Amino acid sequence: MENSSTRIRTRFAPSPTGFIHLGNLRSALYPWAFARAKGGDFILRIEDTDQDRSSQEAVDVIIEGLQWLGLDIDEGPFYQMQRLDRYQATIKQMIDSGKAYYCYMSEEELNTLRDTQIANKEKPRYNGTWRPEPGKQLPAIPDGVKPVVRFKNPLDGHVVWSDAVKGMISISNEELDDLVIARPDGTPTYNFCVVVDDLDMNITHVIRGDDHINNTPRQINIIHALGGKVPVYGHLPTVLNEQGEKMSKRHGAMSVRDYQEAGYMPEAILNYLARLGWSHGDAEIFSKEQFIQWFDLESLGKSPAQFSPEKLIFLNHHYIQQADSSDLAQRTLPFAQKEGIVFKDGQAAMGPDFVKVVDLLKARANTLIEIAQGAKLFYMQAPQHDLESAEFKENVLETIIPAIKEFTESLKNTDGTKESIAAAMKEILTKNKIKMPTLAMPIRYLMFATTQTPAIDAMMSIMGIEEVVKRLSIV
Repeated sequence: MENSSTRIRTRFAPSPTGFIHLGNLRSALYPWAFARAKGGDFILRIEDTDQDRSSQEAVDVIIEGLQWLGLDIDEGPFYQMQRLDRYQATIKQMIDSGKAYYCYMSEEELNTLRDTQIANKEKPRYNGTWRPEPGKQLPAIPDGVKPVVRFKNPLDGHVVWSDAVKGMISISNEELDDLVIARPDGTPTYNFCVVVDDLDMNITHVIRGDDHINNTPRQINIIHALGGKVPVYGHLPTVLNEQGEKMSKRHGAMSVRDYQEAGYMPEAILNYLARLGWSHGDAEIFSKEQFIQWFDLESLGKSPAQFSPEKLIFLNHHYIQQADSSDLAQRTLPFAQKEGIVFKDGQAAMGPDFVKVVDLLKARANTLIEIAQGAKLFYMQAPQHDLESAEFKENVLETIIPAIKEFTESLKNTDGTKESIAAAMKEILTKNKIKMPTLAMPIRYLMFATTQTPAIDAMMSIMGIEEVVKRLSIV
């Protein structure tokens, strides 16, 4: 039943109903990776037939999320609402050929039927009242009822497919009723549109969440009715949150945009998503290029994957550490602007070189926001200390002031490098027989009004000797 097309074609077909989280994007990442690994095509299709819930803003979020992660598309986005004529023409052909039919059962009648079946401990399903059969007398068409269109599902046999993730699956047609493929207003339903789209777009592999697995036998039967070739299906296990619940907005999942705004690196998100249901030996950290090279459907996991914020932050820290400082500075710039740092033509309008600041801060940062917040120290006005305040005297002990003055004078003879500043400080520590924190803490406080900063010698080098001497000379 595999699609015999020689070129691999996959798709991501989200509904634009607002929220797209990492579990959703994993359903884009794997088909994208498979298409790239096999030299095929990756198609974006927007399933927007639910007009009450669909919005352009949600479409924009989907496209932005794919672009941010670097999941480039080859075709699309295609919108189902722009293909209504195609769906309706196909439905008419199915009615004319006896593969679909009008059903006039009202919603009230359907509810009564359902209640009766439940009371009799039967599976709720349509009973075929309006299904045409040889020799069968259909009821009189009621006045004022707009019919739905139902697909004439086979009554016996099994739908069997070899799932790329779950293995062989067989569903009895007796478990399936006649699916509604067009609503009373004529708009087609999800399962029907998906089939027509997949056939028209020559989709060879459908890789999606296993919440769709109940739709697959219905879709395969419609494909057979239309004379099409069945694609390879692969149903991905659910992504669970920390509590073991299905990841969703209701259960605290963050949207893709939330991660972007929280200062996460797209490389970290992609790496983490890749491992959330797929593996290549013991590899935990790998580039996008390595992922494409290694990816295959056989390595997809069969068990639900559990989301771990700790693992994601670990990866984000790793990618920040490994990033080129110039590139990282550009990525951090928007966050730094929100912290009040002023830029002109991509450079800090005043103060030290922003790239050097980022280079210093990236070793300890978990997010771009943390880098931006740390960078604020370098671009604030020199603190206005009250030398008589209790706070100042607590942080700058009078007994240490002579050593600070000595160090300030020795700085004037350095070349401003981190190494020369460290050497000057070491000399003062040895001469005065004091330990590093005893001198470094009050210097930090004098310079920044805080005792928590990165390495003091590196900070001084970046700030510049002139500015450092100016800030230390108040004592």
